[in-house]
Amino acid sequence: MARPRILVVGAGFAGVECVRRLERGLIPGEAEIALVAPFSYQLYLPLLPQVAAGVLTPQSVAVSLRRSQKHRTRIIPGGAVGVDPEAKICIIRKITDEIVYEPYDYVVLSPGSVTRTFDIPGLLDHARGMKTLAEAAYVRDHVIAQLDLADASHDEHERASRLQFVVVGGGYAGTETAACLQRLTSSAVKHYPRLDPKLIKWHLIDIAPKLMPELGDKLGRSALEVLRSRGIEVSLGVSVAEATAETVTFTDGRVLPCRTLIWTAGVTASPLVATLDAETVRGRLAVTAEMSLPGFDGVFALGDCAAVPDLSKGDGAVCPPTAQHAMRQGRRAAANLIATLRNQPLRPYVHKDLGLVVDLGGKDAVSKPLGVEMHGIAAQAVARGYHWSALRTNVAKARVMTNWVLNAVAGDDFVRTGFQSRNPAKLRDFEYTDAYLTPAQVREHTAALHTGT
Repeated sequence: MARPRILVVGAGFAGVECVRRLERGLIPGEAEIALVAPFSYQLYLPLLPQVAAGVLTPQSVAVSLRRSQKHRTRIIPGGAVGVDPEAKICIIRKITDEIVYEPYDYVVLSPGSVTRTFDIPGLLDHARGMKTLAEAAYVRDHVIAQLDLADASHDEHERASRLQFVVVGGGYAGTETAACLQRLTSSAVKHYPRLDPKLIKWHLIDIAPKLMPELGDKLGRSALEVLRSRGIEVSLGVSVAEATAETVTFTDGRVLPCRTLIWTAGVTASPLVATLDAETVRGRLAVTAEMSLPGFDGVFALGDCAAVPDLSKGDGAVCPPTAQHAMRQGRRAAANLIATLRNQPLRPYVHKDLGLVVDLGGKDAVSKPLGVEMHGIAAQAVARGYHWSALRTNVAKARVMTNWVLNAVAGDDFVRTGFQSRNPAKLRDFEYTDAYLTPAQVREHTAALHTGT
């Protein structure tokens, strides 16, 4: 009898944790496991702003998937672009652009999320994101390049446009990105004697009336005070109306000369969700508390792409798309999958939120572990301690700790690697959101596969 085929889509917190638990929990030979991922690493996403600022190297937040002592998962280098749950086939575009068809008996959908964008003139052409490792490396190079070009320029208008930076999104990603990169430019400008530090201006804007409302009013105000004390102009209730290569227009009518627009205004579920033609909740797959997809045999979904009921809150609440939920959902999904194989009852996912941490760089942070509000050095210790302990391998922990110590002792470096220096690197260039199929296209692909045409 053929062994059951388990296919896990996505190598984020949810997918990797699910694979690790399957490798540990399954008896050798009990099932075949395959993982669809464009890269053979798990990205520790919360530390991306520190990569962009040069505090951490890219390798330190890219945790290898091949270090497992029980590694027996086949990694398919590519991305899932469609799923046919009736035929039980996943359509995968490999990194070579070759299309392959992967049959499965059980599929775990954890493709994560993509940057949420809006129909704003010029946004897709001129904004940069902070969702992938390549984007963080690119943004760092781009910011340092603006200092280099401004220092070499004799044109005051060009200098002004290159030394103004706009970050959109007052959530954790946007706030940490603005805070960390502002520290980078403040340190770097000392090495540019032709530049007036007062010309470097960072703007953080968000359409919401409060900064990081999940933290509560007190900590939100603390974070706001830290940012403004550093000279970051925070504008709430404001968004972008239009973006060009050299200007950004705000919805309040202001027009800024600016060549750096960093877009972190939220995320939305991976477009893979739409290929199933299943019920969704705000774009996320509507799953049960056991993370199975009703009406679809052998399909589990979790992480950012799934609206997993938050049983600790009740009243129809769903779990927020955070790392702590994704990791724990991965463990529970693996246990439920193993229980399915062994004809055992499934258990619902239940987890009470442990709190939030926001690293603002240097000695500044705000944290709310287990509901306790903290700020300053104590909050920074909690924030970094949490991130360090959450890293999956000892190698990753050693690299991150070494980077932190080196940065604290030696300070920042301002090396520009030239990464994609001749490429405009638009938002779509990093997340490939135009690669996904429609449900009709998925059926065409699998029908042709069955007929042999």
